[in-house]
Amino acid sequence: MSSILGISAFYHDSAAALLKDGKIIAAAQEERFTRKKHDASYPYNAVEFVLKYSNLKLSEVDNIVFFEKPFLKFERLLETYVAFAPRGFISFMKAMPIWLREKLFQKNYLLNKLKLHDPKLKSDNNIYFSDHHLSHAASAFFPSPFDEAVVLTADGVGEWATTTVAVGKNNKLDIKKEIHFPHSLGLLYSAFTYFVGFKVNSGEYKLMGLAPYGNPIYCDKIEKLIDIKNDGTFRLDQSYFNYATGLTMTSNKFNNLFGANPRDPKNEKINQFHMDIACSIQKVTEKIMLQLVRSIRKEYNIKNLCLAGGVALNCVANGKILKEKIFENIWIQPAAGDAGGSLGAALALWHIEKGNKRYINPHDDMSGSYLGPSYKQEEIEKELKKLGANFKVLNYEDLINQTSEKISKGNAVGWFQGRMEFGPRALGARSILGDPRSEKMQKNLNLKVKYRESFRPFAPSVLKDDVSNWFELKTESPYMLLVADVNSNKKIQMTEEEQKLFGIDKLNIKRSEIPAVTHVDYSARIQTVSENANKPYHDLIQKFKEKTGCPVIINTSFNVRGEPIVNTPTDAFNCFMGTDLDNLVIGKCFLEKNQQNSSLKKDYSKEFELD
Repeated sequence: MSSILGISAFYHDSAAALLKDGKIIAAAQEERFTRKKHDASYPYNAVEFVLKYSNLKLSEVDNIVFFEKPFLKFERLLETYVAFAPRGFISFMKAMPIWLREKLFQKNYLLNKLKLHDPKLKSDNNIYFSDHHLSHAASAFFPSPFDEAVVLTADGVGEWATTTVAVGKNNKLDIKKEIHFPHSLGLLYSAFTYFVGFKVNSGEYKLMGLAPYGNPIYCDKIEKLIDIKNDGTFRLDQSYFNYATGLTMTSNKFNNLFGANPRDPKNEKINQFHMDIACSIQKVTEKIMLQLVRSIRKEYNIKNLCLAGGVALNCVANGKILKEKIFENIWIQPAAGDAGGSLGAALALWHIEKGNKRYINPHDDMSGSYLGPSYKQEEIEKELKKLGANFKVLNYEDLINQTSEKISKGNAVGWFQGRMEFGPRALGARSILGDPRSEKMQKNLNLKVKYRESFRPFAPSVLKDDVSNWFELKTESPYMLLVADVNSNKKIQMTEEEQKLFGIDKLNIKRSEIPAVTHVDYSARIQTVSENANKPYHDLIQKFKEKTGCPVIINTSFNVRGEPIVNTPTDAFNCFMGTDLDNLVIGKCFLEKNQQNSSLKKDYSKEFELD
């Protein structure tokens, strides 16, 4: 049996993935083990996990592949500094030591790190390097349910490429077109993330969530920064940006154009200006993505589209692409960012380099993205006892019944079942659950459980067979990567007075029968749940439907703001005791907050660095 270990690291979201005979066995992000969000370090713990799960020692692994090519990246760095010289000298001097010490000679550096797992690993002969965007494209095409597809990858930057179009057929995948650094849709979006006062490579989804509170009044100004051609290709005017050589994302010219400096998150609250900026950059991003998608549909005349790269996590844009019916079918890699590059690099080596046959799963080959660690019942009980937790062990039927009852009564429940999700979304394995019919639940969860901004929307998990009865969506969305509107028969129309409200004042208006998951523009980021992908989660929602008539529950990631999603029972119990969660369900263990020892409470509001 042939095995391949894929690794992504040293930028953000380090991860490891392992294949056996081309089958995806395990994958996980390093942040889940180290508890450091977006951890970029060598993924020692993630590699340890995938090896252990696969019953392999590292010296028994046939091939190891890294998700990008360091020499090409170094070439881009040097050429960029030469092109912009003498600008950026300080940034250049800060970047050089780590490149000369670690990144440039990465094969040797990686070998030394890999030997920590297994001293028997003697040679670097089986270490390979994939192209960054090929890794992304492979992660999207090879696990997809399509034998042929166009693959659009858009992110910040890889080695040189920022946007690529590839065509996949059977076990072949060819990159056809590229847009190169410094012209980047991902970096354009990140520049506005920075400008609105959120953290780059972390807060982009906040910008997307903030957008519906604003009006798109700055689109014309944004289009001064970017020359968009009819086919969606683009060039950025670098005089407005500082990311190529500087230590900030935007230049003074950018700030002058919009009449403000970047928001200081410590001293300046979000106001209508920031909401309008967020709305405007979201609209421009959607425009570019739609034009790109239309042009590649016309050029290649292939009916299937796959998406990857950080921009593919913009589920609002994905929803617009789906709604326009440009392609007949769309599939998006759930770990679309750099973490997924570890998986894509391994798949590219297996199929493209080694020429191995591809077996297509009609659903997809991601196993619902449940590819991380799981815990046996005895392990869970042992860990909880060690922590001093008070719990009862229920049979499966009682567990589903009591949990659904607590949710229907307005409780916030931590839900920890099966294998952890791979990718940024909680999909019902490491989730916080609540009743979407509650008008107070969104605000309460944000402020009392997640310790985050009240404007942030929550996602609905809905039974697959019920999705079209509640949302304007006619397809599955198992990975929570599509946004669609709530059905008109579920909406509650706003009064004239309510329609006059601006910004955050819109938050507390009841817009639908499921207000806690209905965003201010009547949209929702939907996860469809099927029995074959996640039976316990499906059964829980089914039981909730039997009790309430509603086949939808709130699903948000099991963590507080700034914390990675919980991985172990200990992580889950700590988060439970550090927040206003009412119940915790781990395996068959059922916990109530009011029955816990009060001395075990934690102050979680300041535990993690804010994202």
